[in-house]
Amino acid sequence: MSKIPGRLVLLGHPVAHSLSPIFQNAALRAAGISLLYEAIDVAPRDLRALLKKLKDLGVAGNVTIPHKVAVHASCDELTDVAERVGAVNTFWFESEQLHGDNTDVGGFDSAARALVGGETAGARVVVLGSGGAAAAVIAAVEQWPDARVAIVARNPERASKLARRFRDVARVEKSAEQAVADATLVVNATPVGQREAEQPLDIGIIPKTAAVMDLVYHRGGGTPWVKAARKRGNPAADGLPMLLEQGALSFHRWFGIEADREVMRQSLL
Repeated sequence: MSKIPGRLVLLGHPVAHSLSPIFQNAALRAAGISLLYEAIDVAPRDLRALLKKLKDLGVAGNVTIPHKVAVHASCDELTDVAERVGAVNTFWFESEQLHGDNTDVGGFDSAARALVGGETAGARVVVLGSGGAAAAVIAAVEQWPDARVAIVARNPERASKLARRFRDVARVEKSAEQAVADATLVVNATPVGQREAEQPLDIGIIPKTAAVMDLVYHRGGGTPWVKAARKRGNPAADGLPMLLEQGALSFHRWFGIEADREVMRQSLL
């Protein structure tokens, strides 16, 4: 961006559970930037009208479920990665144009590399889900040498469409058990587990050598799925590392400076 935004917001529905305001406001204070990062709960039917209002205020911010695809469609300018993913999680206005980026890709890449010890070449990744989060995961994995992705999703049509977009690395697998048989990393890219104890996949069918990553996050110890994986001996992480990193990358996009990642992390402890 060429100037400081007039306001920073997170757009979602629901959004009250989000931890983004906590760590983004900590990063703003650490950087000496006198802005407040606020969460706005906006229903899908009201999103377009709100974006018009935010334009007049020169607002920047983040986008979460269920608006990432809709904001992508509303953007005048997209970064290459946002265009590739088909979803936007970071936005800003410049010269009265709505710009969109997707820092979920970089956030996932960083968190996944940390989980698997940095070795991503030849990875066999299973992605549960076929929405914007799944697309961000696959966009990161397609940059890993000789990596492959199996998509397991409840919506066959959407899963097939996603696989076609990433045809060089991705395929649809109808059987979750077959998909995970040779997996090195299994990723939950669905909202399952966000507000209940339900788990996206039986941990018992996942090889004990496979890492498990849940893009859902729970403050204080991980989701039930992650806890079950750790108890069984699988390396596992919830979505907090990815959330923090995508937030830091968004911060850099808005202000052109690095966020203090340690301050952001400490704010959640």
